[in-house]
Amino acid sequence: MLYLILSNAKWKMDTQLRKGVLEIAALSLLQKGDYYGYELVQKISRTIEISEGTLYPLLKRLKNEGCLKTYLKESREGPPRKYYQLTEKGKMKAKQMKNEWKDFVNKIDKILMEK
Repeated sequence: MLYLILSNAKWKMDTQLRKGVLEIAALSLLQKGDYYGYELVQKISRTIEISEGTLYPLLKRLKNEGCLKTYLKESREGPPRKYYQLTEKGKMKAKQMKNEWKDFVNKIDKILMEK
């Protein structure tokens, strides 16, 4: 099976592949709960090397598509933070992308395991 983590080290991948994987990673995390932008960057960065500048345009696009909604929440450490939450459309997209990812990984695994 194709994994994004190799020996608990970050996997460096091609920029285009990273951008594609970033969307499913963000949606998957948001299925588990609401996050503010920097928090999402930190979570994803534990596995995939990304920058804030990569994530925020994606979040804006997903919001414009109706997959996310935002709200402000007071912070003890400064100004209010903008949290991102999946809409019903976003939940459906996350589920669809996960299924497509699993199918894709299975197909790539077949190629990788071929003798």
